[in-house]
Amino acid sequence: MAAAVPEWRPSSTLAALQQVIDVAQELPERVAHRAGLSVSELHSLRALSERAMGPVELARHLHVTSAASSGVVDRLVARGHAQRQPHPVDGRRTEVVITDSGRREVIGQLRPMFEGLAAVDNELSEGEREVVQRYLTGVLAAMRRLL
Repeated sequence: MAAAVPEWRPSSTLAALQQVIDVAQELPERVAHRAGLSVSELHSLRALSERAMGPVELARHLHVTSAASSGVVDRLVARGHAQRQPHPVDGRRTEVVITDSGRREVIGQLRPMFEGLAAVDNELSEGEREVVQRYLTGVLAAMRRLL
């Protein structure tokens, strides 16, 4: 990298960041496999755990076609992890809602990671947290330049 980007200087923080990126790329596939889900199903459950959404909105979230999203929803409904229900405002539309089973699946799979992250975060002083926040905000800005 240093030859192509003169500002690039190898450092322990950049090495650790690269490891985080590598693990983050591998994580969804491993977690989904353990749960017997596809990666799209796992991502759908995570999104639906935050809020209900229509099938087209879910397709946009997953960056897939409406047909592919419909298949994901069909599989989640068949497993009891989601359900379709009438939209609360527009009765012509449906929305997909996570069920208790789906919520337990997501929490069960991701809880160890979230507990570990919370423990690491809780060890930081406010000053350390500000530095980490500034670093991560800068990392996100640099990465978003490619989106």
